[in-house]
Amino acid sequence: MSQALTENENTRLIVLISVVATIGGFLFGFDSGVINGTVDGLQQAFGSSKAGLGFEVASMLLGCAVGAFFAGRLADRWGRRSVLIISAALFLLSAIGAGAAHSSLVFVAARVLGGFAVGAASVISPAYIAEVAPARYRGRLATVQQIAIISGLFAAFLSNYLLARAAGASTGALWGGQSAWRWMFWMQAFPSLLFLVLLLTIPESPRYLVVKRRKDEAMRVLTRLFGAGEARVKLAEIDASLSEDHHRPRLSDLKNKATGRIRPIVWVGIGLATFQQLVGINVVFYYGAVLWQAVGFSENDALLINVLSGALSIGACIVTVLLIDRIGRKPLLWVGSAGMAVSLALVVWAFASGSLVDGHLQLPGGMGTLALVAANLYVVFFNLSWGPVMWVMLGEMFPNQIRGSALAVAGAAQWTSNFAITVTFPILLAAIGLAATYGIYLAAAVISVFFVLRYVHEPRARNWNRWRAEPGPAPVPL
Repeated sequence: MSQALTENENTRLIVLISVVATIGGFLFGFDSGVINGTVDGLQQAFGSSKAGLGFEVASMLLGCAVGAFFAGRLADRWGRRSVLIISAALFLLSAIGAGAAHSSLVFVAARVLGGFAVGAASVISPAYIAEVAPARYRGRLATVQQIAIISGLFAAFLSNYLLARAAGASTGALWGGQSAWRWMFWMQAFPSLLFLVLLLTIPESPRYLVVKRRKDEAMRVLTRLFGAGEARVKLAEIDASLSEDHHRPRLSDLKNKATGRIRPIVWVGIGLATFQQLVGINVVFYYGAVLWQAVGFSENDALLINVLSGALSIGACIVTVLLIDRIGRKPLLWVGSAGMAVSLALVVWAFASGSLVDGHLQLPGGMGTLALVAANLYVVFFNLSWGPVMWVMLGEMFPNQIRGSALAVAGAAQWTSNFAITVTFPILLAAIGLAATYGIYLAAAVISVFFVLRYVHEPRARNWNRWRAEPGPAPVPL
């Protein structure tokens, strides 16, 4: 891009609308993290069994899988901004409904509704950013999505801790005589409403507008973002990228027309989405309070540990923002996988050294400290790598024609894996114990190292089109 064209770029506006889009990520994080402090309240209110509790905690993820699967296709039909507006409304309804629920069925229904919003926001926010941001700092802006997710988790953890402390426990009464755990859900209504209002102020994706033959609108948006000269260049680039195939996006586009097989890039996207969950990160996010209480910490201390983990996660994501466009995606992924494998091995070792006393795991000597430090190192490595980088890659790695469908499939795979890990944790905890359960996540982290080294590569201009179109092993375009 020439200096003259760059000078007309409205960087401030690009950053501002990207930040608005990432509020969806904040709500994604808040909705995911708020459940962490409400487990005791759910058990008391609904008398749930271990399996029932696991389903209540994981119920949101069923909605996430559905939301992620349909969001890409709906965004191709209605627009990125429109789908995000619907998501904001669903976030608001879910927050109110989950807090007000007086039966497990109503609670699950409200959480599934929120899951639709989380699933949609998880794939559409990074895709929207990828379609409005210049390539030279697109990775950094898309990584802000993960910072927003972790900030949402941190906000939920902090809110849970403060509310539980004010009430004496998550099951204690607060304003209006309502239990603190209910207020934990209701706190989400405030950022949900803010998201809904701010979405009304941002433009639609210019790429979507071109696809819909609304080129005058696309030109106006591009001119606001980049200036008139660069807008014409970008409009021509988008037109050229779409000129080969004008049919409506569909799932069958994921197959290579010559071979009839699923395109390799789709399998890699599914692999990235699945491994991000198989390493067990959301066990820490969803069950952190349960986990630390299981090794002897009080509820208050366990909730405070969650706040610490959230703060460390934000710091790790900020480091990723600074590095992702400098050192690339692949190095961050394999370093993260290796770091998670080592830290999980230490967690497993610490938990394996314990013994059951009155149904609770007691760790000898400094093993409790080792487990705490190693678990937080694990969270840091995840948020240096797989947390943000996976979303960046899914937002930009797929060709235009298959982007919506590929995001749908990869997003559904991510949330289905998330659901499987989340719903099985209480069952595995009771059946095989913490050490063996974390051993499963350790195995996934080790395998992910080899997956990255074998299948994930930095983009190369000479094989970009070949990778998109043909089967067989090739570098992953970003």
